[in-house]
Amino acid sequence: MSAIQSFWSVPQRDGEPPFWMCMSCLSEVFYRKVPMPDCPTCHGVSTYEAFTLEAIRDWGTEDLVAKADLAQQASNLEPASAASTHSID
Repeated sequence: MSAIQSFWSVPQRDGEPPFWMCMSCLSEVFYRKVPMPDCPTCHGVSTYEAFTLEAIRDWGTEDLVAKADLAQQASNLEPASAASTHSID
């Protein structure tokens, strides 16, 4: 049985990049949300920093860029009611 991943939503503030990357493993990126309680890959806690897609494309691996693209596409398909009710302010 697989566990369902929960997320904290991260509202985008003026000028703040929408992608949140785990700085511990540099292999997970999320669009306007971060997983709770920790990174699904390295289990780092509070290790996220915001980036633009352009910045990720500049230095990220092909896999990381693909994850960022998929995360953005998936967020555009999610109905508003499916979003997490948790928010980081």
